[in-house]
Amino acid sequence: MTSPRGRRVPAGRAGRLRLRRSLATAVRGADLLERKLRLLLDRERTVRRGAEDADRVWRETLAEAEAWLLRGVLLGGESALAEAAPADRAGVDVRWSVLMGVRHPAAVDWSDAVRSPSERTPPNTALAHAERAFRAAARAAADLAVHTAAAELLAAEAERTRQRVRSLRRHWIPRLRDQLTAAELALEAAEHEEAVRRRWAATRAGR
Repeated sequence: MTSPRGRRVPAGRAGRLRLRRSLATAVRGADLLERKLRLLLDRERTVRRGAEDADRVWRETLAEAEAWLLRGVLLGGESALAEAAPADRAGVDVRWSVLMGVRHPAAVDWSDAVRSPSERTPPNTALAHAERAFRAAARAAADLAVHTAAAELLAAEAERTRQRVRSLRRHWIPRLRDQLTAAELALEAAEHEEAVRRRWAATRAGR
């Protein structure tokens, strides 16, 4: 007899014991994988809700920023844009997390660009509002990117885990159970035959 993976299963009690252990391991593995799958799906749902919130904030703040920008340009002209943006750049640092072996981005640490004392401030209030709104939109975009990437990584691992569970539940475990049933029946038949032979031998010796 061979196992589902092609390994030779010894006959008799040793084979039955090995099959029982293999079946118990497979069932326990499927249970653990299903627990992992539930955790992954729960985290994915949470992350996707965060992505939806970030997407809404990004769209709202971007629309607000573009509206203020248009007002600022109408008030100060296109040349005013050069004075509105600081020379320094914003800083983005992604923090990572691990869930059930899946490493995924968890949050963004954001630092706004800083205008040096020598740099001029936006020449009108509309451009000042636009600058503030564009910063909020950029933060929301970074947050959206983090949530989207995390959701994709978690979803991919969840699908792989689901396939492994399906393989265990539909193929591996049923085959092991069938082999264990066959081994138990064969062992029972062998023990019955041995008992018959012993009774027959005892009867002959008595005669």
